[in-house]
Amino acid sequence: MSDHIHWLIEQGITSEHIGDLVAGLCERLIAEGFPIWRASITMPSLHPMYRGVAANFVRGGVTTIENSEHGGIEERNFEKTPTFHLLSRGERKGRWNLADGEGLEYPRLKEFALAGGTDHVISIFEFPKEVALRGFSLSLTSDVPGGFSDDQLMTVTTLIPVLGLACYRMAASKTAADILAVYTGAKTSARILAGEAQRGKGGSINAAILLADLRNFTGLTEVYQPGEIAGFLDAHFELIGRHVEENSGEILKFMGDSVLAIFPIGSGEGDDPEKACRAALASARNMLKANEVLNRERTGKGGPDIGVDVVLHLGEVFYGNIGARGRLDFTVIGRAVNEASRIEKLCGELGQPLLMSESFAAACGVACEGLGSFELRGFSRKADVFKLADPIVASARKSAAIASDLA
Repeated sequence: MSDHIHWLIEQGITSEHIGDLVAGLCERLIAEGFPIWRASITMPSLHPMYRGVAANFVRGGVTTIENSEHGGIEERNFEKTPTFHLLSRGERKGRWNLADGEGLEYPRLKEFALAGGTDHVISIFEFPKEVALRGFSLSLTSDVPGGFSDDQLMTVTTLIPVLGLACYRMAASKTAADILAVYTGAKTSARILAGEAQRGKGGSINAAILLADLRNFTGLTEVYQPGEIAGFLDAHFELIGRHVEENSGEILKFMGDSVLAIFPIGSGEGDDPEKACRAALASARNMLKANEVLNRERTGKGGPDIGVDVVLHLGEVFYGNIGARGRLDFTVIGRAVNEASRIEKLCGELGQPLLMSESFAAACGVACEGLGSFELRGFSRKADVFKLADPIVASARKSAAIASDLA
């Protein structure tokens, strides 16, 4: 017994995966004669996409992780589970003799019984009530006649508090990482968790900058209810975020109806600005196409057409912690960010949903067409602004370049 407790404490400190925890514990107990056929640890999750996670062990098989989405089929069917039955009655333990036909009203237990299960037990352990992570449940299923002995169940009962401590530590660590990534982005959250949490901590990097702004969005707030406005923002931000992340970029912040994202170049000698620029350009083009599809679907139902203006820039920025001592924002600041913001104001004036700065156009490796030099508020020097060259013009330039090389 003490060996199991020591092992659980060690795993609780060093492991990050409940799959390893349930598999390791089951293998140890099976080695002592416990007739465990299946087992599962289930915990709620503090995540905008998932309401819970389960690690499912099968003797002789692969331990799998199952995420339950908010509003998904698992959530809708939760009331049909023995765990819900126990919680609704305020009970923390349950046992069903599958061989005698008990618990067959629950689809999962019926499935186990038909596959040869004989005994099913559940133990629920509550975490402190002030946290959103309410607790965890451990379920064990046997496939031998008679199932688990009283002594074996007593051993499990003794291990539950230690198992709960391990699960709580893992859940707290994962929740911190998941929530931080949701609010700051995966790459930024990794830097924060690695220790970059002090105000002013950061440094200069070169990056392709993408700034996307929903066109004429302020006017919609006078026509639609706040809940509808939030829905519009979510829909557009979802497609923008998807295409930024698909091209290895990272959204740093949502600013009202605008999105700021970067595609870092790095600091190595082999770093290629063109690679970052092409990634940003691919994101911009894909999100504009996806936005057209979204608008067609919405306007077909009588909703508004919401355009997106995108600006791409290349420059040096400060990437790090900015703010008050007790309230920081890990973001990018600097001249390049301000320039991108000023250029965005030209999208409507020029009738172009995608504009590029001179530095970006020169580095992206794609044919671009100059639109002129423009004054930017707060800057003494005019900025040359570009758009993607029309396909015919781009093809002609490519042919001319080939002819020049052959001459």
